[in-house]
Amino acid sequence: MKPSALIFAILLCCATNFADDPPKRPRIFGIAQVTVYTTQPAAAQEFYAKIFRTMQPTHCAHCGVMKNPRYSVNHQQLVGVDSTPHAPSDLIEGITFATDDIAALRRYLEFHKIAVTTPEQSDVRKPGAMPLTVLDPEGHRISFVEWKEGMPALTPETLDRQEIIHAGFAVHDRAAEDTFYKDILGFHVYWHGGMKDGVDDWVDMQVPDGTNWLEYMLNVPVNADRHTLGVLDHLAIGVRDIHATYNELAATGVQLPEKPKIGRDGKWQLNLFDPDDTRVEFMERKPTDEPCCSPYAGPHPGEPVNTQAPPVKP
Repeated sequence: MKPSALIFAILLCCATNFADDPPKRPRIFGIAQVTVYTTQPAAAQEFYAKIFRTMQPTHCAHCGVMKNPRYSVNHQQLVGVDSTPHAPSDLIEGITFATDDIAALRRYLEFHKIAVTTPEQSDVRKPGAMPLTVLDPEGHRISFVEWKEGMPALTPETLDRQEIIHAGFAVHDRAAEDTFYKDILGFHVYWHGGMKDGVDDWVDMQVPDGTNWLEYMLNVPVNADRHTLGVLDHLAIGVRDIHATYNELAATGVQLPEKPKIGRDGKWQLNLFDPDDTRVEFMERKPTDEPCCSPYAGPHPGEPVNTQAPPVKP
């Protein structure tokens, strides 16, 4: 074989191997937005406006109520409230995560045969490149937006700020969900436990490059009523001091159906319910007691995370 032909063959072989090499997953930092459904927009607006500062409102010209408002949790994260005429079975309309390379994530998802769509508009902060949306194996809408700088670290000066630390929804087939969140996206178990020892009712799946997590709510009753579904479908706001938060919420006129308590995960928490019974959970970032059922297997919100590690293959 002539030298030139040999060189061409080697280059062709290398190019073929490179083309067959699966794309690497870009980093996934955490939650950018959680959107819930409401059948009572006026009452929902009153509820969420007492907790968060309204952002990006679209006014209803005829009813005097904001249509699908977005509420600022901090300078990066949002909570959206979308109106719907009929109560859906899933009260979480969608969860948006932040990545550092939306184009690379699209290639990665498409390589793994995940159907990707582009939403009509971006509601999340720092939109950068056009976000994308997928459906997980159980049909939950999951979106991604690009944040080059990632999630800012909490400092002694910013620890008092609120932040979305997790969101949860009902999961019927954990194995199927794990194929998407664990095997493809690289999420890992942060903590798991249940109302009784030895039974997992909750599995916290932490993002690969941050401290936020998605909570699988398992063992859903077949005849679950509206309130039970609202307990399962929820968003959680991380705070420094749950008792100070309780007093602040009471001062703004928020109806508080319970006192703060320590959950099975060892963290102080406080549950509120919006007009559609969707649970808004306030939670201290770190446990004060030993958790039941399993040890923690990841950093707590506010702790340093090595987001500079190279992306890994699933």
